[in-house]
Amino acid sequence: MRFHQPFLCLPALLACAAAAQDDPAARSQPDTELGIYTPEQHELYDGRFVIRGTRVYQVGTLNDRAPWDHMGNDASNVRPVHGEILLDVNEIDDTGMFRAELQLPEGRYVVELDRFHEFSPCQDGGIAAYLFEHGNAGCGDANWPKSLLYVAGWGYGHATLNGETLYEDYEIHFMVTQGMRDRDTLEVMLEPSGGEAGAVNPAAQQLDFYIRSPERNDANHPDREVFDHFFAMEVTWR
Repeated sequence: MRFHQPFLCLPALLACAAAAQDDPAARSQPDTELGIYTPEQHELYDGRFVIRGTRVYQVGTLNDRAPWDHMGNDASNVRPVHGEILLDVNEIDDTGMFRAELQLPEGRYVVELDRFHEFSPCQDGGIAAYLFEHGNAGCGDANWPKSLLYVAGWGYGHATLNGETLYEDYEIHFMVTQGMRDRDTLEVMLEPSGGEAGAVNPAAQQLDFYIRSPERNDANHPDREVFDHFFAMEVTWR
């Protein structure tokens, strides 16, 4: 199912249009609000995103005992790991590949997305581009701050550790976002101190992904029996 909603500058499209008519110069939107076209409004949009994430961090470990926190917003349980996160997807067709190859203390850890799947309408068939998610965006949960997602994917996949199956048919989500974490401390500020903009740094990008079990455990945060969470602080577009 395709779900496309144009992005509007706030407070409303009419206000933006009026501002543009009064003064068509760049940065003329009231209160520096900025409109953005949806990808399909661009004639050259081909839907393909080829992205690599490096300088990867893991939140927690593979063998943490409940209760644990694998969001890691305060960065107290975050550690660097070797490897890279790769995606080559087509947002229009909801096709492509996602693969993470990481070297953890436990061994070689590989995660692959086997099939894309839409868990909610805003996920646009399984791959979505240029949408707001998390925080008060009305799409996604509030475990992350609201951010513009350049591209994101959802579905089911598997993971191996040292070539042996670790997880099978687990839920996977990846997202390329504005900078949610502080460049130096890696901490996340969930709520903005004022206004509706997310508590993010638009001058930075990051690539997060997680793989989670269908089984839940209310003692954990998030409330899954398994929630392996990684993020890359260096993002390269190809």
